[in-house]
Amino acid sequence: MNKSFLYLIILLLSLTSTEAQTITTETLLQEITNTSAMAVTPSYTMKQASSYDRRSVSVDSAGWYANTDQNQFIREENINGRTEKVMMDADGPGAIVRFWLTTTIKPGKIRFYLDNSTTPAIETSGYDLMRGGLNLGPALLNPHSSYEENGKGGNTMYFPIAYQKHCKITLELPDSNAIKAAHYYQINYRTYLKTSKIQTFKKTDLETYRDEINRAEGSLWNPPVIKDLAAAGLNTSTKTENIEAGKEATLKLKALTDKAAEAIQAIEIKVTPSDQSKVGELLRKLFLKIEFDGEQTVWCPVGDFSGSGYGGKKIKSWYRDLDSGATITIRSRFMMPFKKTANISLVNQSSTSANTELTVAQDKWKWTANTMYFHTTYKFEENIRDAKWDWNPAKPAKGDTAAPIEWNFIEIKGGGVYVGNSLAVDNHMQTWYGEGDAKVWIDDDKFPSEFGTGLEDYYNTSWAPVVLYQTPFANAPRADTPGSFGHNTFTRTRNLDGVPFKKYFRYDLEMLSWDGGTIDAAAVIYWYGLPGARVLR
Repeated sequence: MNKSFLYLIILLLSLTSTEAQTITTETLLQEITNTSAMAVTPSYTMKQASSYDRRSVSVDSAGWYANTDQNQFIREENINGRTEKVMMDADGPGAIVRFWLTTTIKPGKIRFYLDNSTTPAIETSGYDLMRGGLNLGPALLNPHSSYEENGKGGNTMYFPIAYQKHCKITLELPDSNAIKAAHYYQINYRTYLKTSKIQTFKKTDLETYRDEINRAEGSLWNPPVIKDLAAAGLNTSTKTENIEAGKEATLKLKALTDKAAEAIQAIEIKVTPSDQSKVGELLRKLFLKIEFDGEQTVWCPVGDFSGSGYGGKKIKSWYRDLDSGATITIRSRFMMPFKKTANISLVNQSSTSANTELTVAQDKWKWTANTMYFHTTYKFEENIRDAKWDWNPAKPAKGDTAAPIEWNFIEIKGGGVYVGNSLAVDNHMQTWYGEGDAKVWIDDDKFPSEFGTGLEDYYNTSWAPVVLYQTPFANAPRADTPGSFGHNTFTRTRNLDGVPFKKYFRYDLEMLSWDGGTIDAAAVIYWYGLPGARVLR
């Protein structure tokens, strides 16, 4: 076992919160590969600055479904004789944890001003984070599938930028042609408690913490599997069974001692269909069911749980994998704590039998009042109306049967953290279906904490239609046609950009398309919840 992998295992087993120490570039890079941190309620909030259409003011007013999501900024400022458009302006302590952008023309300069300094900590030579001199690999700064170095396309940065007092990000455009070009952005950022101590990012951090950057980059592309965890000393349990149609098999786990809780740190499911022609049906109708301490929190088809959607297409990400073949292997690395018992079942509601092998790795966990249970919520609906994008935004949508709708993925009452979703679509239209914006509502929001700029933008790509891509935190494992007709799947999991909520959470997607029509959609929501948290719809 090499040193970098051993270090990763130590991080995975660490239960120490980063909140108790000074938050630095180094600690955030460590947290990005520490799956334990996600299962403990954090003391920060998550917000997003984006280029959403500013005509969207409230649900009941005109403009809520307005779709001009480019070139929308907070304000303009004159800085040293330059006109700079403000993209983000937030007080600290905080950290930028995801920065997505795209454009049609690259000229311009992005500047990050930290702690009210007049000298930018980062300055790019274009509307392109890959020109910021950060020297990051494609896990922490990945170009989109449409990326052209000197043309259109964008990228997504997961490298964290921390600040103690304040962060302002601006865009300077050189000429009228650049000003007219479409510029889109989404910036997700944490705001910590006022008492938190932050070591503000400096450009020298890129060299000071170069080993940590390289370790995170390598780990995100090569996460541990169960055999690695077993080699590191974790306990493993396996159940092998041929599950007939209509039957189920259960692996029962319990805490190894009465004095300590446990946590499932990895699950591996191997499925060999008796009829290979029914792989799609089996993966959609073989359900993963998990009960923690007597309460069911997971009920989801194994194919959708993996993020692969319908058909068993390959996916490789930080939290989940699916390897296709005669035997399909699905892996999960979501941390799943429990106090005393956990029952993991495979429930076969398909028309064919399957040989299955279910293996789990578990270890001790220190249960506190901040420990949360892992949840997966699955929703499937056919013939969802997807309105044409040019519906008149000057009209209030309320009461208008022709207006777009918002399709709800999930609504939760209670406290927890949202950690991602998968969306598997069967598109009945010949053209792009995902023009609508994703919206995240938290607690007492009067306006969404996140207001997106389009479905593909949420999933870390740009300029639909869809193509296949694999990155640690976002993937498109299936795309039947270039125009998005037929089956296609997006998934995005969230780590540093997970969304905490204290009493309420809701995720909606505007249903807007290029030509209007219908889709079938299967959505999976991954989330953690404090005891008592429950799904409203």
